[in-house]
Amino acid sequence: MSERDHLDYADNREKTLLSLNELPLLNADLLARHYYAEPPRSEAGLSVYRTSGTSSGVRKSIYYSPEDDLHYIAAKQTSFEAWLNAGPIRRALADLGTGHAASTALSIFSSMGMEGEAISFSAPIEEHVAKLRTYRPELLYTMPSLLESIADAWPEDEPFPVRKIILVGEIASREWQANMAARLCLTPPDLLDTYGSIEVGAIAAYSHERNRYVLSEGMWGEGLTVQELGESFEPLADNERVLVLTSPSRLMFPVVRFVTYDVVRDFEVTLIDGVPRGTFTGISKRIGSELKHGEKISLYDIEAAVHLVLTDAAVRVAVNGNRLMLHIRSDQLAKHPEKLRHVRDEVEQRIPDIGMMIRGGLLKGIDVIPVDAFRQLPGHGSVKGKKIYPS
Repeated sequence: MSERDHLDYADNREKTLLSLNELPLLNADLLARHYYAEPPRSEAGLSVYRTSGTSSGVRKSIYYSPEDDLHYIAAKQTSFEAWLNAGPIRRALADLGTGHAASTALSIFSSMGMEGEAISFSAPIEEHVAKLRTYRPELLYTMPSLLESIADAWPEDEPFPVRKIILVGEIASREWQANMAARLCLTPPDLLDTYGSIEVGAIAAYSHERNRYVLSEGMWGEGLTVQELGESFEPLADNERVLVLTSPSRLMFPVVRFVTYDVVRDFEVTLIDGVPRGTFTGISKRIGSELKHGEKISLYDIEAAVHLVLTDAAVRVAVNGNRLMLHIRSDQLAKHPEKLRHVRDEVEQRIPDIGMMIRGGLLKGIDVIPVDAFRQLPGHGSVKGKKIYPS
């Protein structure tokens, strides 16, 4: 870009930020009073999707117009095609939960010229494995917790048929992605981690080229401190911000300074192909009232720490009173039980907030609990397994 172009961009960006800053933040309280409190809508042509209730315990209804659905599919298609530029995919399998991503998956495959099929997340894991064997998809569209179950059940001596995997719906630390790719004889760039929500739609996808998540085209992001939110959360780390989104493309939900309550790291706006795009290095946690001191506990960091010690681990986090409990399924623990202590030390040392809470008495300590089978993990069989469980 020329110097004049840079000056014009900086001037337009400043005007955009000033215009946005004149608008109120769309926080949970405003949504509860002015969106979720409204009676059910019955206009012809509307689609209704319901949140999983993973964070709040309450499933909320979100409405989409036909135009919203088309825009969502187009945004996903653009993201997937940019990543799949290495070669065509003929067959794809959707192995998801409920909600928007699951209901639109086959339409997205079709729009990309793929043959597509789907299997319900609630089917026994043996059926997931059988489907992969018989259908032999080149692309698998799934959630991290389901992929953990599949990898655990897949025979080590049998080649995995999938060449590309798209992840949605749950955290997937880079350490987890690297270990999962190695287990399935893939490379990290063969996995595309995407981030979205039913309220907003497609939000961002991970760019292996830039080592950052990039917001979808047309999506404007802000990274705010908790002080700027004006809500009673404890301060975040210096490189952490709460993601706030604005999208003119969403018609049936007011995505105007919408507070996601997701905490991202290293947020910045950069020029990509001449267009300003919000980017960040990862989602560390979600702030809210899920449990006491929950705003200090990052599932992303816990998973990353565990995967530095155990390359085949599935981790579920619970809090019992003031004690942090890590339930772990890993074949490596049977051969190396001393790694239980290494996991505990890694979590405490790698995550300063947890170490400080233990030293300050807010947490009594960390229990690392090995389990023999996936069905023994907290939340087994739920739509999204990766969350903090009360115990």
